[in-house]
Amino acid sequence: MRVRRVAVIGAGHGGQAMAAYLGLLGFRVALYNRSAAPLEPIAAAGGIFLEGEVGGFGPVERVACTIGPELRRYRLVMVVVPATAHRQVARWCAPFLGDGQVVVLHPGRTGGALAFHTALREAGNRADVLVGEAQTLLFASRVTGPARVRIYGFKRQVRAAALPAARNAELLATLREVLPLFTAADSVLETSLDNIGAVFHPAPLLLNAARVESGEPFEYYRQGISPAVARVVEALDAERLAVARALGLRLRSARQWLAEAYGAWGAGLYEAIQANPAYRGIGAPLSVEHRYLDEDVPASLVPMAALGRRLGVPTPVMDGIIHLAGALRGTDYWRCGRSLAEMGLEGMSAEQIQRWVTLGEMDEAMVV
Repeated sequence: MRVRRVAVIGAGHGGQAMAAYLGLLGFRVALYNRSAAPLEPIAAAGGIFLEGEVGGFGPVERVACTIGPELRRYRLVMVVVPATAHRQVARWCAPFLGDGQVVVLHPGRTGGALAFHTALREAGNRADVLVGEAQTLLFASRVTGPARVRIYGFKRQVRAAALPAARNAELLATLREVLPLFTAADSVLETSLDNIGAVFHPAPLLLNAARVESGEPFEYYRQGISPAVARVVEALDAERLAVARALGLRLRSARQWLAEAYGAWGAGLYEAIQANPAYRGIGAPLSVEHRYLDEDVPASLVPMAALGRRLGVPTPVMDGIIHLAGALRGTDYWRCGRSLAEMGLEGMSAEQIQRWVTLGEMDEAMVV
């Protein structure tokens, strides 16, 4: 059955861009968001205006603040919310998701599909719902006004994986009916640890905190990541790659990712960032109360560091960023962050984790 209807959950920068673009492509789109404020102008306009890389009007057939039985009409569900809300969204959706539906997190951050799947099961949903995640959002985008969003640039390709990876072909066939730029990742371990937001977001914001709090406007990537900041980011990236290797993965560095996703090349990370035209014009956050800390630390770095501890991989730079971000925000990110238990990985060895995410095989005997 071809995909004709798509539900998008989340009406932030990414969610509105996703809904508008899919509407522009001719799909029947429903847009859900917990807050009514961003939905009201969309309902009044009947959709969302696109500008930037893509111009036009994307119709949205339904907007709603609550999820109900009508969700069953949408074969593909795109979840575009902060990763800290993944488990709550799973609980909201659980009574209304049925056999044959596909849920894709854009992105999953670290362990998003694992956490979503675990929360569905905890909520009593035993339907054959295929859960997957993308390594990143397909485009860089920002809401620029009521019912209006700008797409700054598209990634050349985005990797996605199903849980378990044995169902990757099924996931990719569904996704590519809608957005053909997706390619298959080995598993959700790859999409989780190939998490470039974890590398690019928290450290530069921390290291530019005084600049942000002073109200000084600057471009986040091109001006906020100086050569010195880039060295910290590269050290963090090296730890991410070490955790991945402990799970049998050989992932791209952040610099290699920039070349693949955007065609941005450089001798080092700093040069590659400066060469990326899609980052041009993207301003820094206006406050340190921002998802670059409040989402990317608890839902990206904390589970990554937890995997490192479980697998015996030291992550001193990562741990330091988590501690500093917590001090800056007055929050214990270690306590509130995504745990191994929330991802359904508590007590597992590297081999057991690999078997679960690849084949979907897990029983009590596998848990040490």
